[in-house]
Amino acid sequence: MHRHAIAVMAKAPQAGEVKTRLIPPLTPEAAADLYRCLLLDKLLQIGQLPEVDRYVAYTPAEARSLIRELAPPPFTLIPQAGADLGDRLHRLSAALLDKGHAGVIIVDSDTPTLPSGYLAEALRHLSREVIDLVLGPADDGGYYLIGLKRPCRGLFEDISWSTPSVLPETLRRASTHRLKAELLPAWFDVDTAEDLLRLRRELATNGTAAAPHTRAFLLDHRGG
Repeated sequence: MHRHAIAVMAKAPQAGEVKTRLIPPLTPEAAADLYRCLLLDKLLQIGQLPEVDRYVAYTPAEARSLIRELAPPPFTLIPQAGADLGDRLHRLSAALLDKGHAGVIIVDSDTPTLPSGYLAEALRHLSREVIDLVLGPADDGGYYLIGLKRPCRGLFEDISWSTPSVLPETLRRASTHRLKAELLPAWFDVDTAEDLLRLRRELATNGTAAAPHTRAFLLDHRGG
């Protein structure tokens, strides 16, 4: 077992169940295909990180075989459990810490162009004795990444998810629980039509091999 763990939050890429804020401009089937590509690119990125144990926290529970096709070993699959997103995040972080990891990072699957250096920076922060919490701010007011060294349910309870208050409220609670927090550079999630346009522009001007699955999807869906 490695000192740190990274877990990707994932849903089964089923039409009508994922990326619904992108319907339209995408059809439900195309939105599911896009989500599948976003997830594959995130798994590809996480798979390139050294010295970490890799997990995929998936939902629904009956989608295990489908998720396993997308995330073969060395990814370990964990079904998400909990009444809402906050409960699921707390239970996941607590379970991985209870396995013996000194630090746990949970990332979303909606940031295909996130620089890998940000993930490495999060790991470095968690290795510092004085840091208890690492957050990657999202441009919409939430966060794309959270890293913890000890369970803290209070960070996740009664949060107004998908609102601009998520990050500031999380930081306020971190202070209440005497957690020393470190912020990564901000990045954007791909949730809305505007985000999708931004992603198109970024990949069009990015000459690297970043996000190959998402890049291929956008080439096939130039009009949507």
